[in-house]
Parts: sequence; structure tokens; C-alpha cells
Amino acid sequence: MFVFILRRLLQALVVMVSVAFIAFMLFQYVGDPVVFLLGQDARPDQIRALRADLGLDQPFFVQFWHFLVNAVQGEFGLSLRQGAKVSRLLGERFPATLELAVLAALLALLIGVPMGVYAALRRGTLSSQLLMTLSLLGVSLPTFLIGILLILVFTVWLGWFPSFGRGDTVQLGPWATGLLTLDGWHHIVLPAVTLAVFQLALIMRLVRAEMLEVLRTDYIRFARARGLPDRTIHFGHALKNTLVPVITITGLQLGSLIAFAIITETVFQWPGMGLLFIQSVTFADIPVMAAYLCLIALIFVLINLVVDLLYFVVDPRLRVSASGGH
Repeated sequence: MFVFILRRLLQALVVMVSVAFIAFMLFQYVGDPVVFLLGQDARPDQIRALRADLGLDQPFFVQFWHFLVNAVQGEFGLSLRQGAKVSRLLGERFPATLELAVLAALLALLIGVPMGVYAALRRGTLSSQLLMTLSLLGVSLPTFLIGILLILVFTVWLGWFPSFGRGDTVQLGPWATGLLTLDGWHHIVLPAVTLAVFQLALIMRLVRAEMLEVLRTDYIRFARARGLPDRTIHFGHALKNTLVPVITITGLQLGSLIAFAIITETVFQWPGMGLLFIQSVTFADIPVMAAYLCLIALIFVLINLVVDLLYFVVDPRLRVSASGGH
């Protein structure tokens, strides 16, 4: 187990250094931060002085080393557009994105897994075919279209939910949350459902396919031959073995929800990191772009590590393999 964790940590370190290098290259080839800060009319002596202050006159690998050291400390400089520290901007936006992504993931899991199990156990029935048709729509429709349709129905026609913003928030130390206010829940419903639709449909189809595959295995036939009740077979044996690939998909999709909530946040003007990233791309705000890239990579690395550790809890075969057994 220790060797497994150490190997994963070393792989994560290599990935993070590689991503940091890519983020650092943004400073080299996507515009000149000195020009953004001083403007086109700056004098040559002003440009030289600012380059020296920022360390841009040093050799390439020296600059990259300083970038790595600062990145480890969570420092990415100042936003070229807002003039504030990038770490502070991301810290202010991160709670909104995380709450939206976690709520969407919970919706996808709590609804997608039971629907997938039902579709597998009731295979061939009209209700199962209807669920599969709806899931096909869920994975086919683009996220922005789902968001626009939800706004049209539940905001314009019915007037049940607001179409933009985060609503009232409560400050818990450095964390601003909207989940402790009724207005916050009122605002998060439509964005969370929009973000969850694709994940829900994907999880449902995955659970159904894996459940059908597991139900055809020999140990399920043996359990039936022993006279075990269907509930024990379906939920005590089949579903547990179905959860291994579901954990993988759910873990990776949680990272995707955080990383690619950009479209949903743009449609609903949700004040998260995705909206901040879109604004930074529009204004070529390189420090924010680089910090966002490194943060998302770190989230994916941490989630993959957690998913790998959960494998040991769910699948005993991996524990035997790690201990040298056959």
C-alpha cells in the first residue's frame, strides 16, 4: 500500500511539473506582460526597469524555477486586468465553483445510480426503454442548450427560479457559501441541474451496462443456485462489483465538473472560477490563465489519487495484488 501511494505521488509530481511548464510557457508566448502593464506608449527605459523588477531579464530556466517556487506557495503574481493578486481572485471564486460542482455530482450520483440499476433489472420494459431514450438525450444535448432551455421554462415561462447570479451568501471565515440561505439554494438549482444532466445520463448508462455484465457472471449464477433472494444478489453482490468503474467515472467527472463548469457559469453568470477564466481569456490575463491551469491540474491529480485509494476499499482483488498474492 505504501509503495503504491509513493508511486502515485511521484507520478502526480511529474504531472504537476509538466503542467507548470505549460502554464509558464503562456508567459513566454501569449503576449508580453510588460506591454499589458505599461501600455504601448511606454519608454524603453521603463520597459527595461519593469522587466528587471519582474525578473523577465533572467535566463529561461531561472525564470521557470522562480515560477515553480511561487506556484508551490500559491503565488501567481497580479492580475493584468484587475490589478489584484491572482491567489485572492481564485480564492474568492473557488467556493462558488466547488459548491456548484459538488451539488451537480451528488445529483448525478443519487439519481443516476438508481436509474441505471432500475434500467438493468427491468431490461426490455417500456419504462427502461424510456429511461435509455432520455439518457441518450442527456449525453447528446450541449450544456449551453440545456441551460437555455431550463431558463426558458423555469425562469421565463414559470418564473420559479432566477436565471443569473449566486444569491445571498454567508461568510464562514474565508469561505463564502450560498448553501446556508434560501436565496442561495434558489439560485443554485438551475445551474446545478444543467451541469448534472450529462453526468447523470453518463452514470446511468454506465451502471446499466456494468450491472447487466455482472449479472451474467458465474458467481451470480452460483448465488442464484444457492437460493439467495434477488435483493441480496442484486444489491449485495452485483451492485458492489458494478461500483468499481462507477467510482472511476465519478471521480474523473468531478474534476471535469470543476474544470469545465465554464459554459454553465457563463450561461447563468455564476461568479465562479470558470467565469473568471473566460474573462481572463478575453483580456489575455496570463497570470489568471496560468493559475487556473495549475489549480485544475492539481484537482485532477488529487481526485485520481483518491479514486485509486477507493479501489482498495471496493475491490479486494487489488488488495491481494498489492500484497503480492495471486
